[in-house]
Amino acid sequence: MTTIQHDVVVLGGTGVDTTVYVPELPLPYRDTYHVPPVVDRIGNTGSGVALGCRALGLRVKLVDLIGEDPQGRLVRDHLTARGVDLAWAPSAAGTIRSVLLVGPDGRRLSLHDPRATPGERLPHDLYLPAVRAARHVHVSIVGSCRHVYPDIPDGVTTSTDLHDWDGTNPHHEDFAYASDVVFMSAAALGDRRDAVMRAIMSRGRASLVVCTDGADGCHVLAAEWDGVRHFPAQPLPGPAADSNGAGDAFVSGVLYGRLRGLPLEECVRLGALAGAHACTAAGTHEDPITLAALLERAGEDGQKNGLVTNG
Repeated sequence: MTTIQHDVVVLGGTGVDTTVYVPELPLPYRDTYHVPPVVDRIGNTGSGVALGCRALGLRVKLVDLIGEDPQGRLVRDHLTARGVDLAWAPSAAGTIRSVLLVGPDGRRLSLHDPRATPGERLPHDLYLPAVRAARHVHVSIVGSCRHVYPDIPDGVTTSTDLHDWDGTNPHHEDFAYASDVVFMSAAALGDRRDAVMRAIMSRGRASLVVCTDGADGCHVLAAEWDGVRHFPAQPLPGPAADSNGAGDAFVSGVLYGRLRGLPLEECVRLGALAGAHACTAAGTHEDPITLAALLERAGEDGQKNGLVTNG
């Protein structure tokens, strides 16, 4: 029998964000803008979920292709310093990059460079030991991870985040229909939101679909419920600084609650609390909410529901 070594294994999705704070969004054309210091930080969705779960006391391993370049060194050093177990192999095209334009209200525009190499795959011998020793596997929607699902053992739950999927782009379908828990954003769905959520559940294996909607909270469809339920956003614990990473923080909070066996409503509330915290921290994943802070903000009801540290 395999010994469980990791609460969460994250496959794919590391990179570096170059953050530029701009005076407004959209940014009108001008030859030159003088801006505050431009900063390179760890970014991308896999990093965010891994760091968020680790900050909540979970045992986390991240497996990815990373460039042998300065950005790759930044990613590796950051994850190692924060206790995230890392397995990596060289990426032929280099480390994934994004340039983030962030406005005064914390909204962002992301210019994403996936550095994808056609046909490149996460090596089996890199991720197989991790997923076989995991309680839960979170799969980032990168092409190099599309093939991993058949190798995840029965009984190991899976999740993915489709981000701003429009419900039709075929790139996302393998991830949407092969995961037990599907996160996504309402940004590109409009009045098709509920229909797309239902289609994910009816066409795939998901028992839970969560669609985040920024300040309007989130919408949740669970197999045991009759329909989609709305949950409000949680108030920010401080001034808005940067909305980057809020979605990944939300995922981390929900996964923490599910791995603790908490009621679904409480899991969603924890996700919302983690996402609200992320909006008050500069950078994408620099300051994920800690378990102590989450317990405090969850209040007495959270204590009663069994929120305890991972000993």
